[in-house]
Amino acid sequence: MRGNSLPRQFANLLKVSLAAEQERWALWSPVLIGAGIAVYFALPSEPPVWIGVFMAIAALLLAGLSRAGAIAAIVLVAAGLAALGFSAAQLRTALVAGPVLDRPYGPAGIEGTIVAIEGRQDGSRIVLEDVTLRGRDAEKTPTRIRVTLRRDAGLQIGQRISLFGKLSPPAPPAAPGAYDFRRSAWYDGLGATGFAFGEVRPVRDGRETGILNAIRVRVAATRHQATQRIQSALPGEAGAVAAALITGDRGAIGKETVAAMRDSGLAHLLAISGLHLGLVAGILFFTVRTVLALFERLTLYHPIKKWAAGAAMVGSFGYFLLAGAPVPTQRAFIMVGLVLLAVVLDREAISMRLVAFAATAILLVFPETLLGASFQMSFSAVIALVAFYESLQSGMRNLARRAAAFPGGRVALYIGGVAITTLIAGTATGIIGLHHFGRIAVYGLPANLVAVPLTALWIMPWAVAAALLMPVGLESWALAPMGWGIEVLTAIARTVAGWPGAVRLVPTMSNMGLGLATLGGLWLCVWRLPWRYAGVVGIVAGLAGFAVVDGPDILIAGNGRLMAVRMTDGTLSLSDRRRERHAASAWLEQNGQESAQAWPRNGETPDGRVRCDLLACIYRAKGMTVSLVRDGRALDEECRRDGILVSTVPVRGSCPGPSLVIDRFDLWHRGAHAIWLTPGGPRIETVEIPGANRPWSPAPAGP
Repeated sequence: MRGNSLPRQFANLLKVSLAAEQERWALWSPVLIGAGIAVYFALPSEPPVWIGVFMAIAALLLAGLSRAGAIAAIVLVAAGLAALGFSAAQLRTALVAGPVLDRPYGPAGIEGTIVAIEGRQDGSRIVLEDVTLRGRDAEKTPTRIRVTLRRDAGLQIGQRISLFGKLSPPAPPAAPGAYDFRRSAWYDGLGATGFAFGEVRPVRDGRETGILNAIRVRVAATRHQATQRIQSALPGEAGAVAAALITGDRGAIGKETVAAMRDSGLAHLLAISGLHLGLVAGILFFTVRTVLALFERLTLYHPIKKWAAGAAMVGSFGYFLLAGAPVPTQRAFIMVGLVLLAVVLDREAISMRLVAFAATAILLVFPETLLGASFQMSFSAVIALVAFYESLQSGMRNLARRAAAFPGGRVALYIGGVAITTLIAGTATGIIGLHHFGRIAVYGLPANLVAVPLTALWIMPWAVAAALLMPVGLESWALAPMGWGIEVLTAIARTVAGWPGAVRLVPTMSNMGLGLATLGGLWLCVWRLPWRYAGVVGIVAGLAGFAVVDGPDILIAGNGRLMAVRMTDGTLSLSDRRRERHAASAWLEQNGQESAQAWPRNGETPDGRVRCDLLACIYRAKGMTVSLVRDGRALDEECRRDGILVSTVPVRGSCPGPSLVIDRFDLWHRGAHAIWLTPGGPRIETVEIPGANRPWSPAPAGP
């Protein structure tokens, strides 16, 4: 009897708690939509186009017509919302579909119209549309490609150019579970990437068809010109950072500055996000309202607060366009726009409902953003902050009144607010950062305590002034003091990044760990009753995954040019430190390493795990022997050896000795391989799953 009563008691407790939290049910809508999107992207093959819409309609109809209890209705509505997210992802995938290069092209002639230019320290990177590839059918030619130029050729957006270059399909992940550039390129409309040889020759002005394309090109040209003017008025690293904060073009920032900002926990200040758009909107709102308040008649008889909100909305939209309107900025603009609209409509400006509405809108329009670090980190920070300040709303008002009664109380309250905000946002985003980057900026809190007020009170006000003065050619008046602040900001970053132990590298968190931690965090933040604290269990369970992180023992790049093996101390050792640096960097990041040693071309590693000659290497670990062949002349001997054979050249004849053979053809068909040496035999994961076929990762066209 007792065993039967426990589930019943639990069900009753669940019903009571859900009924008491009824006003918060709607806040789970974006979570359920996101779950449907996640299921879509997790599938190995593209599902039928009708299945998502059918499931959504069926679930919602059953919820409306069913006479089952409240719990059943809630489950059906939840299923309908998940199916809606699934359908949104399917629709988005179909809408962005376009030709993708199926094999390397060139070196050969390439022609296209420039629609974007990104300055870089060692040249520039351009995006071309209306592309023509010499000798290739138009229907198989990507409509949008990205090309890196070795030097800035003084090009302008809208020009039609011709160049001699080489293109490749968007790169697959460097390892199973690593970042998938192919998928990102698919949703960005990029069908190929590459680089140019020699000079770029203008052909004629691009012929953009349609008013929307003409507006898009004009906005991009204005943004590029603004970047050039900023860097001309403020040369050097300060100008590069200023351009990043005003136009969103970060290509010219030096690697040392980027590394210092990242290792000090200040990298978020370089990417235009909710912080920057919020600062711009706030500066415009309070400036306009202050100016209007100088006129007594306007103050007494007109809603100057709403006028200021309208002006801030217009200014924020201008900043949004000037920043290039990338997806992260679109998300930030939606959030800021909703806050300002709430002011105009006399509604609560910031609430969890507003956050849920913004997340729902973004996920339905850009479902692929769910998988990106930018979406996950920004919304995790906002949700955590809103939940914290919602729970302490009355206490914060009392604290503000008490602080105002003491000299310096407002300053102390501001500094304390920055510290608490940084701590909460840093904790929320840090968990997600562990999954994507495997890095912990140990001194991020003290760095942000200084850098955020500097950015908010000095750098961004001058950035707004520079943007407003640019149409009359006086932007240098504001850029000079802005540059002083940027120099202080970068000095803070370099100082903090140079402190001992400023960065701690850890193996990246698994998808399951991230899912548990995210669900636990949402449970803690969305609900209001004490049962919310059960979410801590999910967060702890997700973080506990670090204790059982089991990285692969062997990694092989998809092109066979790089291999890595796990040494006795748990670190990875590379076959070559100079080749395939992108893949090597991804592998080391996943393993929580900054750098790695290369095993000898001819000799033995200190721990004895790897022994090499000029043709092949033998790796021994966990009682197994693995032959790593890089020259076909070693196959006769290695094919007679027991164990596992990994060959970066084709194995064409009989190879009876090894129990498992992975050769060049396997790498071509399945991409990068990861191998775990387990007591039950080797476990293998590959980038390409046999039989899988998604639009962004079709079957290979040829070796």
